Amino acid sequence: MSKPLLLVLGDQLSLSLPLLQNAPENAVVALCEVKEEARYVPHHIHKIGLFLAAMRHFAKALEEKGFQVAYSHLDDEQNTHSLLEEAERLARAHGCDGIHATRPGEWRLWEAMQDRQNAKIPWLLGEDTRFFTTPDEFAEWIRGRKQPRMEYFYREQRKRTGLLMKDGEPAGGQWNFDHDNREPLKGQKSFPTLPHHRQDEITQAALADAERHFGDHMGSIDNFNLPVTRRQALADLKHFIDEALPDFGRYQDAISDSDPLLYHSRLSAAMNIGLLSPLEVCKAAEKSYAEGEAPINAVEGFIRQILGWREYVRGLYWTQMPGYKRENRLNFRRELPDFYWDAQTDMRCMNRAIQMTIDNAYAHHIQRLMVTGNFALLCGVKPEALCDWYLAVYADASEWVELPNTLGMVLHADGGLMGSKPYCASGKYIDRMSDHCANCRYSPKQMTGTHACPFNSLYWHFLEQNEKRLSQNPRMKLIYGSLNKMGDDKRDAIRQQAESFLRKLSTRQGYGQKHHTQGYKSH
Repeated sequence: MSKPLLLVLGDQLSLSLPLLQNAPENAVVALCEVKEEARYVPHHIHKIGLFLAAMRHFAKALEEKGFQVAYSHLDDEQNTHSLLEEAERLARAHGCDGIHATRPGEWRLWEAMQDRQNAKIPWLLGEDTRFFTTPDEFAEWIRGRKQPRMEYFYREQRKRTGLLMKDGEPAGGQWNFDHDNREPLKGQKSFPTLPHHRQDEITQAALADAERHFGDHMGSIDNFNLPVTRRQALADLKHFIDEALPDFGRYQDAISDSDPLLYHSRLSAAMNIGLLSPLEVCKAAEKSYAEGEAPINAVEGFIRQILGWREYVRGLYWTQMPGYKRENRLNFRRELPDFYWDAQTDMRCMNRAIQMTIDNAYAHHIQRLMVTGNFALLCGVKPEALCDWYLAVYADASEWVELPNTLGMVLHADGGLMGSKPYCASGKYIDRMSDHCANCRYSPKQMTGTHACPFNSLYWHFLEQNEKRLSQNPRMKLIYGSLNKMGDDKRDAIRQQAESFLRKLSTRQGYGQKHHTQGYKSH
């Protein structure tokens, strides 16, 4: 009788996996802590702590359900610290004749697993059913589309799932309420406070191991407060639905100098590792609207992030890889600026977004897209450098979601496959949507001079540098019209301002031990 080893990865901590649902009685379930997965980019210590604690809690839950569990700890003497080799070692140790696995979240693992399907202990790969669509279904949707825009995909998802639909029509009479969701904070100082999660012995031991093995990585384990069990994740979901969702919509693009979360959910990490399902999260938001607790613009905007964007970027990832990762249509060559690792910059918006990232392994989507991402775009940071940074520093970053968002949305490196235009902006946008500028030495109203906001000259410099490629874009014609109306003297002054700033911008190739030991710790 066949005896399989069922490999459950650290971002697949769900009893709903077909792998577990259909497990034969003699199956051995394997979970592996390996240093290779924590170090291929220098993941934030909160992210590593999350995975270790959540995996150990899930192993306990599996044992309580009657599964036989083989668990590799970081300190196990026999641990090979390579995921696939460790799974094969456990299979041999437990007399298993095959390894069954679910599609991982990264192409590199998917490819490596496929290469082992004819090995001495063969691998059998199954689909991940925790999403609304499979890669094959998305491939069918995208086939033949010259401009596969998310909005059309999202509408089809709404119809298919019935979420926020009434008698075949969108709830509230329209598909998208984005125009209601762009309000700045207007001086608000008080926001919902996340539940504080109790740390039991399992969590404490996992965090101690993270600190001992990866204490040189970004962040401090002292303020760790991510959910590591399904019960904790459900508490975060309830808190968001009750306390934050009603105001999520109108303030979802706002940025605060002091509060990292505002009305955002911070549920993405729990969803991405399997503690919450996207369907139950969407259903909870939909119920809040049905019961009159949250307005349609908030609920629609939130569900669109999960049912629309999350599914869409995953579909793009699996249909465009592996070539997608090599895209660099704007031919960017700059390394990542040093201050992305330590927040040591006098640009207030960048300092706060990066410091909040160092502190929490979290920044909301506008901080990522329009602050740290916008700056990297305007400076011409090469895609692999920025993609590795986003993958390393955010607790919710898996490559399937991080890569399209960074390479496609942030850097427009895919030539417009994902976004119809680059998401570039001057300091005026940040001034309008945040309270950073009041605390900054630079003025968003000045284009040149010692106190001019660097975003301003970099914005026009970026447009000038990429005029040949971008000026024919219908959504860019108005702004290029403004650029072309500028006098030569003004354009020269802006160009000199930007190029002087870029010459002084300190960068370092890759991320070495120096980064780990200097500036990673929050103060």
